Amino acid sequence: MGDFGSDGSSSMSIVMYPWLAFGHMTAFLHLSNKLAEKGHKIVFLLPKKALDQVKPLNLYPNLISFHTISIPHVKGLPPGAETNSDVPFFLTHLLAVAMNQTRPEVETILRTNKPDLVFYDSADWIPEIARPVGAKTVCYNTVSAASIALTLVPAAEREIIDGKEMSAEELAKPPLVRKNHDKWRCVLSDSGFADGYISKFEQNLTDLVKS
Repeated sequence: MGDFGSDGSSSMSIVMYPWLAFGHMTAFLHLSNKLAEKGHKIVFLLPKKALDQVKPLNLYPNLISFHTISIPHVKGLPPGAETNSDVPFFLTHLLAVAMNQTRPEVETILRTNKPDLVFYDSADWIPEIARPVGAKTVCYNTVSAASIALTLVPAAEREIIDGKEMSAEELAKPPLVRKNHDKWRCVLSDSGFADGYISKFEQNLTDLVKS
């Protein structure tokens, strides 16, 4: 494998497939812009209905190309539903079923493009279809750490398994690690943090592809 990409070039070939909600798609596109700024090429997968709204945010159309995905209809979803904004909250799980049914199409895209990296968040089957084409995968979560924590803490798992709700006391407990809170708040608010973070992030991706 070359310094960056699998073809020995100085740029990586990347595929992005975020959850079918604009908050996720725009976050993935912001990241795509930062990676394209470094010269990397991105194929961005999204529903047809979302293209017109997301396309103006593409700052590097010569490096970021959109590939529309056909979202199949699932019984119970409104006709033509393709994004999270098309469905009420209580039907979100059906949109996830529809996204899972895009797997064969995404698999074909990966076989055709043979990317170095694939970014995803909700489509947890991405690593299975990326492995045969030699692509590494990155689970890039755009929701808050608090939201992720609430789905992963033992009490939340107990609620799912045993049906016992988390108590107010459990929800109110702060994280166990709170060291250097003020220091980190200063670091995160520094204007140069984002640029430094992207540079480090790119280096981590390079190391991942080379591993």
